[in-house]
Amino acid sequence: MVAESVGAAPAPVASPGLLRRVEAVVFLTVFLDLVGFGIVIPMLPFYVQSMGGSARTVGILLGCFSFTQLLATPLLGRYSDRHGRRAVILLSLLANAAAMALFALASHQRMLPLLFASRILAGATSGNIAACQAALADVTTKQTRAKAMGRIGAGIGLGMVLGPTLGGLFSGLGAWVPPLLAGGLALVGFLGALIAMPETHPVEQRVTAKSQTRWAALRDAPRRKALGMVLGLFFAVFLSMTTLQVAFALLVQARLGWGSKEVGYTFAVVGGLGMVIQGGLIGPLSRAAGEFRLLITGALLLACGMAGLAVAQQALPMMVAVVLVGVGTGFLQPLISSQASQVAPPSQQGAVLGLAQSCGGLARTVGPVASGWMYASWSTQAPFLTGMVSALAAAGLGVLLHRETGDDAEG
Repeated sequence: MVAESVGAAPAPVASPGLLRRVEAVVFLTVFLDLVGFGIVIPMLPFYVQSMGGSARTVGILLGCFSFTQLLATPLLGRYSDRHGRRAVILLSLLANAAAMALFALASHQRMLPLLFASRILAGATSGNIAACQAALADVTTKQTRAKAMGRIGAGIGLGMVLGPTLGGLFSGLGAWVPPLLAGGLALVGFLGALIAMPETHPVEQRVTAKSQTRWAALRDAPRRKALGMVLGLFFAVFLSMTTLQVAFALLVQARLGWGSKEVGYTFAVVGGLGMVIQGGLIGPLSRAAGEFRLLITGALLLACGMAGLAVAQQALPMMVAVVLVGVGTGFLQPLISSQASQVAPPSQQGAVLGLAQSCGGLARTVGPVASGWMYASWSTQAPFLTGMVSALAAAGLGVLLHRETGDDAEG
């Protein structure tokens, strides 16, 4: 099977029209995922508090989301290798709409168990990102992949702008209104993908994937050491990022007296920075500086931002730290995905990207629980200092990966 993977012919270069269609549907899919995610995250600590929960409960709730994402992502990535990317994208959009409807019901009835159920379903839904990344990898070359992955990042960024903004604007009409709106948008996305999304994974490249076990992509990878480093990068980056989702709202509420509206707008700033960087700047910057230099720079900026959040006591330094986090994650997200796709054989793009997202999911499972526990049991600074250490570890892994792969992965 290794020989088949290595010798598999790469997909032909897609026509500009096909590439634009795939990019548009993938952008829409991740955008709608993150609208729902962005609506929920800034307000979630306040929802949980209103239902009698604590900081630990917030961490556990986010951990449940990420744990189901961890389980679902490699399965959906492998399924997309076997049966194509289109079916996974359609199914996930439909399930996303159902998860948001369940969240709206939980908010209206103030039922914490139902809130857990909605987040578990949403976690399984969000596993579609591996199929989206694999669809772009199917129709791009090594030289254009970082820019294409930036389109996914732009969708994530725009969703993280619009989601928190909608959450802040419409929460006054009722806690159930923003998630219901997100569910409606997911249904619109489903219809759009049903009409416009082509299949990007040729049938002839699905033969090898049919005989894979779940971890075959890692076991049989021709560049196993490099892949292991990429998986470590995903874990370290997302472990750092989860700190913001759990502890930030509680931190600024305690230090600055901010509520859900201010937190929502702050998350919108982070998303906006990601959208600008990943939607327009990541391609030219990666060509000018090289992917690895940009990746390491992003990790160091993220570390500085986390350190700033740990010590900031006023609004201005707090927002400077938020900007550093936004720029750092804007660099990191498309570049680590690009590196994952470059160490994967063509027939295993979905499986490898699914494994990479699973490592991110593992971090998003462990990170929220640990952050909530540290915030409640140690200090308000502890989660952010831990995020700083994780970001520094990501920078170190970037250096090691560059030494392992050399210039061939610079793309």
